[in-house]
Amino acid sequence: MEKLVSSWFSNKTLPQSYIFPPEARPGNHVIPRCNTIPVVDLSKALAHDRIVIVQQILKASQEFGFFQVVNHGVPENLVTDTMNVFKEFFELPAEDKAGIYSEDLKRPCRLYTSSSNYDHENVHLWRDNLRHPCHPLEDCIKIWPQKPTRYREIVATYSIEAKKLGLRILELLSEGLGLGSGFFGDKLSESLLLSVNHYPPCPDPSLTLGVSRHCDPNLLTILHQGDVYGLQVFKDGEWIGVEPLHNAFVVNIGHQLQVYLN
Repeated sequence: MEKLVSSWFSNKTLPQSYIFPPEARPGNHVIPRCNTIPVVDLSKALAHDRIVIVQQILKASQEFGFFQVVNHGVPENLVTDTMNVFKEFFELPAEDKAGIYSEDLKRPCRLYTSSSNYDHENVHLWRDNLRHPCHPLEDCIKIWPQKPTRYREIVATYSIEAKKLGLRILELLSEGLGLGSGFFGDKLSESLLLSVNHYPPCPDPSLTLGVSRHCDPNLLTILHQGDVYGLQVFKDGEWIGVEPLHNAFVVNIGHQLQVYLN
């Protein structure tokens, strides 16, 4: 537990073990915000514009590898409640989180800091992470955090809505690829993993990173970034910032899905 950034960050200078080498750190330069990142209005997929939306999603997936969705059907109050309960979890006293904290990679529900390779990495990431499976829900919910007391109820509802959204996007993509209805609806999309990153206030964010550059191995990643401008993507040889949109989700195409798009 003593390794968690959230347990010791207050009024501290940035430890040397969190300072990235100059070529890898963000520095003080401003990352340009991209206003050309595709934004898909999913409400139009229910009407006569469905074909247009299918092609819009397919094009964004092939050219960008990601897009944002609005009017996605996940209730805004549910999203707000879920983000709040995550915040409440990370603000719990250490003793209430001790049962979740683990460096065991095989543990399905665990709280850890930096990455799964903490003891062997040269520089640590400025983040704590909570992750656990969400499917099948009736089995997975038994291993979720018991505090805050409303965690299981709210996150269960959120995970159901997130899975519906993911399957909806995959269905639209399968139409665009000519794969037929329900192609991604079975074993390919059965697994659902929740990953919550917590970034405590950093004394010098120009020297460290919350998450390093990476690609996702799965089919889809559905990300809620809130109103915080921090997500960056690499396109056409440069890093660009993703402008947070109100009540939107960022959809990232993972390696498994890229096989069908290439």
